[in-house]
Amino acid sequence: MTSLLEGAKKLVTRSSDTGARVEGLERAAEAARGRVDDAVVDDATAVAARASSRLKLSAEHTVVALGGATGSGKSSMFNALSGLELAAVGVRRPTTSWATAVVWGKQGAEELLEWLGIPARHQVTRDSMLSKADEDVEMRGVVLLDLPDHDSTEVSHHLEVERLVKLADMMVWVLDPQKYADAAIHDRFLKPLAGHKDVMLVVLNHIDTVPEDRRAGMVDDVRRLLEADGLGGVPVLAVSARQGWGVQELRALIAKRVAEKKVTRARLEADVRSAAQRLEAATGTGKVPTLSKERVAALDDAFADAAGVPTVVKAVSDSTRLRANRATGWPVTAWFSRLKPDPLKRLHLDLGAAGKELTGAARTSVPQATGVQRARVDTEVRALADQVGEGMAPSWAGSVRAASVSRLPDLGDRLDRAVSATDLGATKIPVWAGLVRVLQYVLIIAALVGAGWLALLALGSYARLPEPPTPEVGAFPLPTLLLLGGIGLGLLLALVCRWLVALTARSRARAADKRLRDAISEVSEEMVVKPIEAELASYATVREGLATALR
Repeated sequence: MTSLLEGAKKLVTRSSDTGARVEGLERAAEAARGRVDDAVVDDATAVAARASSRLKLSAEHTVVALGGATGSGKSSMFNALSGLELAAVGVRRPTTSWATAVVWGKQGAEELLEWLGIPARHQVTRDSMLSKADEDVEMRGVVLLDLPDHDSTEVSHHLEVERLVKLADMMVWVLDPQKYADAAIHDRFLKPLAGHKDVMLVVLNHIDTVPEDRRAGMVDDVRRLLEADGLGGVPVLAVSARQGWGVQELRALIAKRVAEKKVTRARLEADVRSAAQRLEAATGTGKVPTLSKERVAALDDAFADAAGVPTVVKAVSDSTRLRANRATGWPVTAWFSRLKPDPLKRLHLDLGAAGKELTGAARTSVPQATGVQRARVDTEVRALADQVGEGMAPSWAGSVRAASVSRLPDLGDRLDRAVSATDLGATKIPVWAGLVRVLQYVLIIAALVGAGWLALLALGSYARLPEPPTPEVGAFPLPTLLLLGGIGLGLLLALVCRWLVALTARSRARAADKRLRDAISEVSEEMVVKPIEAELASYATVREGLATALR
């Protein structure tokens, strides 16, 4: 890329941004590849490549091509401008498909001629011919091409014309008074080059064959046709190469434009501008959109619903209640809870290492998404893509939609892995529940001690043994207090803990919901948001590149 900028500086002035425009077109074409019509992208790429190549070649030479139809006198004009009999005319005109080139100042032009594809046998160096010194100075730096007839019956002829018309820095179209309105040249060459008026001249040759009173009107008619082609303001010269009329004026005009060192830059910038406009028409002119946070949030909700997050959150809450109640409940009845299945284990979300090895770490038993849930996911994905695609060209908006659904076939497995890999925070009982469990066992032991003590007292009374002294606490015997207190306090503690268990279950459910939704959000970003953002980044590159190319 640096060489392009250096080439542009050599070509014109240090303030030129021609190279930057070429780079902008290159970036835009590369980013648009696969998203708009390949023909448009290929055209922009080819234009950028040609401009890049031309910038790296001689900045001291300007390629001026003479184009015209059979019988227009183009070759006679070529001979008159060069001052040499180089091109055969009339019936002697050869059938070769190669252009002929005459060069004023060949030093440094070798690479340029090779790039133009002009064989050495069709090259003439004007410096080596006998000529007037002032003519050589006036035309120094000109590479004049005589193109084949664009309306030739030989396919190779007009293919060569089309090739060199794209490469020439300046075009001189030679028209015939009898065929100047021919659609072949207007539709095929002049109209498509409407953006190149600054690097174009039109010559009405054989003006000597037109009655004098009709010449001015004919020139005006040529200007009218050029105006219809979008080429208003292009100079039109009435010339007779045979008589030498107007040849010096044409030569001086060519020399003047070449001396200004603006022709090559103007041609390259016109090419880049035309290609950029065609690419812009294909990509659209809308601003680079941004993803709506509300739409992304709605997409995350749809994904979470399809992943079964509400089911898993409820399982976390129920599992926490089950485990905590088992730990804090009255030990005499708490063991009944072991008969109840653990909701998380039923979903294969808390199987332990051994269980995961058997069932697969990435698989759960969370119910698959229903048709309604899948439809909601599709709706939210489409809504997000449609919102982003507003203002874009249909092809680019279609590319955004295609990117948004490109990874959805793997969505089910990806959501399941995200759920199974999330730490739900429900594997351990709360710390306070562990303390309550210890206290419950202390109370049940106290109740057992009290019951045993009372049993011994009852047995001694039954055996009519002397009754041992029984300690009392207040008005209550200690054995009775131990029995009733252990049972009563245990039941009361279990009831109080149910309230604490409910709070803990809700807290863990909220934490699990947030963790799951964060994990699901990462999935939606990976599966939908990032592909769309990649398209937006490419679109931004295209818009930035085209802005540079068109400035």
